[in-house]
This record gives sequence, C-alpha cells and structure tokens, in this order.
Amino acid sequence: MVIGVSAGGLKALPVILAPFPADFPLAVVIVQHVSPDTDHRFFTQYLGQSTKLAVIEACERERLMPGTVYIAPSNYHLLIEMEKTFALSIDDRVNYSRPSIDVLFESAAKAYRNSLIGVILTGANADGAAGLKQVKECGGLTLVQDPATAESGFMPSAAIRSCQVDVIARLEEIPTAILAALGRH
Repeated sequence: MVIGVSAGGLKALPVILAPFPADFPLAVVIVQHVSPDTDHRFFTQYLGQSTKLAVIEACERERLMPGTVYIAPSNYHLLIEMEKTFALSIDDRVNYSRPSIDVLFESAAKAYRNSLIGVILTGANADGAAGLKQVKECGGLTLVQDPATAESGFMPSAAIRSCQVDVIARLEEIPTAILAALGRH
C-alpha cells in the first residue's frame, strides 16, 4: 500500500495507521512532503507511537515486508523496483517535491499492478494525482480523503479529478475501507 500526504500529514497519518493490527498483511509506504533538512527520526518515532506496525525510514535495496511502515527519506525520490525492493533517486523535483508522491505511486503501480492500494490524503499541491491515475490504470484500489474533511483539500481534489477513484471517504473511514478490501473487517 502506498500513501501520499502533504500539508496536514502529521495529524492525518496516525488516524490512518492506528487501526491496523500488528499482523497487517501489507507493507505501507508513505511519502510525506517535508523540507530537505527534516529529521526523520522524530517523524518515525511520532508515527510509531500511533501504530502497532514497525515504522522505519526506507533504505536503498531494502525488501518490502508486511506489517512495516516505510517513510520516504527527505530529499530523495523513493521508488519500488520490480523485485519489490526500494530504490532512491536524487532526480529533479516532481510537482515541486522530492520525495514525490507521483514517483512512488507510478513505480509501485508497475511493480504491484492490481494488488496495490493507493491512498491520497490532505495536501496543498497536485502531487499524487498522476500517480493515483497510474494505480487505477494498473487495476489497483484507489482511495482518497474527502477534500471537504482534509486540512488542505487541494491534493485530494486533484486526485479525484485525475481518475475514477474507488473510495472517497472521511479520514477516519479510510482504514475501515482498507481492512474491508483485505477481508479484515
């Protein structure tokens, strides 16, 4: 599962991650837009307090493991290779961002095809819209936070305009929809 978030992410991500059980069957990969000098130790510790899942910063060539939350390192694009391992890139910014949600989602869609879940949450730019469209085109499940309930509705609105999204829901309803899609009510 891939999650893209920007402005408002510190409040939104704990709401998404808290309901997932320790035996959650998927890896969760997050791009949170941050400044290049952000210390991810704080961010991983903060998120780790709100979930039963392990929360770590993604590393080059690391294999994705179920029940683990991976955070994209600041100032690197995070990609998922066909072998289900991570790659890091310092290519140019995409939608003014590095890491870019689009870069992660597009690479994940190619690697996971119809077994991918893509989630777009609150944010103040259009990053993630093209990536979510790619997830949808590859047969993955697409979920977007209801823009009216987002701290910043621009990113969810752009994602909704990009493709026929499967689920548009309030933030607190998204984990239930994910668990239902996995057959874990």
